Amino acid sequence: MLSDYQRYRWYEILPGLSIWLTIAIAIVCSFIRPLWMIYVVITFDIYWVLRVIYFSLYLVISWCRFRRAMHINWFERLTTEFPTWTKRVNVIFLPLYNEEREVVASTLEALRRSSYPAERLVVVISGEERRRAHWKDLQQWLQTTYRGVFADLILYTHPADLPDEIPGKGSNIHFAEQRFKSYADAHGWHYEDIIISVFDVDTVVHPEYFAHLTYMYCRHPRPERSSFQPVTLYNNNLWESPAVLRIMAFGTSFWMLFSLARLDNLVTFSSHSMSFKAALEAGGHTKDIVSEDSRIFFQCWLHYGGDYEVTPLYIPVSMDTVRDEQMISSLKNLYFQQRRWAWGTENIPYLLWEFRKHPEIAWWKKLSVLFHEWEGKWSWALVPIIITVFGRLPLWVARGALRQTALFFNTPYTLEALVQLAMIGLLVSLIMSMLILPSRPVGYRPHRYLYMIAQWVLLPVSLLFFSSLPCLDAVTHLMMGNYLGFNVSAKKRTAERSAT
Repeated sequence: MLSDYQRYRWYEILPGLSIWLTIAIAIVCSFIRPLWMIYVVITFDIYWVLRVIYFSLYLVISWCRFRRAMHINWFERLTTEFPTWTKRVNVIFLPLYNEEREVVASTLEALRRSSYPAERLVVVISGEERRRAHWKDLQQWLQTTYRGVFADLILYTHPADLPDEIPGKGSNIHFAEQRFKSYADAHGWHYEDIIISVFDVDTVVHPEYFAHLTYMYCRHPRPERSSFQPVTLYNNNLWESPAVLRIMAFGTSFWMLFSLARLDNLVTFSSHSMSFKAALEAGGHTKDIVSEDSRIFFQCWLHYGGDYEVTPLYIPVSMDTVRDEQMISSLKNLYFQQRRWAWGTENIPYLLWEFRKHPEIAWWKKLSVLFHEWEGKWSWALVPIIITVFGRLPLWVARGALRQTALFFNTPYTLEALVQLAMIGLLVSLIMSMLILPSRPVGYRPHRYLYMIAQWVLLPVSLLFFSSLPCLDAVTHLMMGNYLGFNVSAKKRTAERSAT
């Protein structure tokens, strides 16, 4: 009979085990059954080409919705269609660690410029006691510069070394939520009327974001049963970032656009909004894990018996790439950021553990949620490896009569043809990247646009070393019980970019 600890550890092992078993079986079959492996690789590549076409179709659909939403005056719609909109309270949580003043200023200036009245926004900035000197300096600057701009500017200090916490965004937000609960109670606010937006501190909102969010919240028949997910663009410092960082930033944005159109496996990611009532009833953003942004969705989904969803917002929020002053540091930051995101694999054992506590949720719903989480991490870790390595390995090690068959001679041409078909996705991505590219900053010559096109030749390398390997690293750490803490991504901007 397994103890609870042993059972949960077994659940943590399973995702990594499934990935490493796939790798082991592929290698063994390439040597002892290369013919089988050739058929498997061709079948998989055909499947993946269909997935790429499917992805491209939904990406275009989402892009059309995105462009249409960007041209709507959402504040006018809000005030016209919902006269009682003023009873809603928008609260923005901004956890802060060691970010520069320029990064915080760009975020607050975007809130000030919002079409939704800044004097109706409550801004909660929660600094870390671990960075007391830096936070104290920022507090003085914030109080001097932004006091009176918003409905209220609340500054909390998250204490260090609280019990049952790991240092990071989740514990910071959890602390701020509990403190803000007392603030809301003192003002007599109803939790279901409070819309909280949990942002990274470098999140620059579109001017229509809060008008659109409040409109969708008022329009939703049960807004306390939904999170609200915007389009995430990593383009604040895109022009000065290295090519590999730009490619991965575009990839994340395209994945989000694709997910918003599909809806069936949409989970909150990074910056998101939701009802304060739902957040409190689900226990708040978790303080002892890394992937609190996706976990809060699963907490709510389980708490409400599977009756919880994510509503897409086709209005963007912009954030920074993980750029640092040195190229090597930037690439290390990118690797660790991707590994931190892949650490969302910890949601799989969490779901397996919690499912038995919720018999009210239909088994097919549980299976669907679990499959999307598991298959997503499996594909994240393995697809680049399967396409770039396992597609050729059986041909390299084939022996004897197999090397004389028509299949052996034709397989390279078949794989090449499939790769060319998959270039449809690359072409769509290239076009989309130019469409969402921010305006060229002062001092950058027009020929830099050519770099933005040429950079896509780095896509295979980027996917292998800065997508697949970080994910494999994360699932292996979880499988071995070597738990990752929350690494803070360094984000730098040039002086010219910060000024603009």
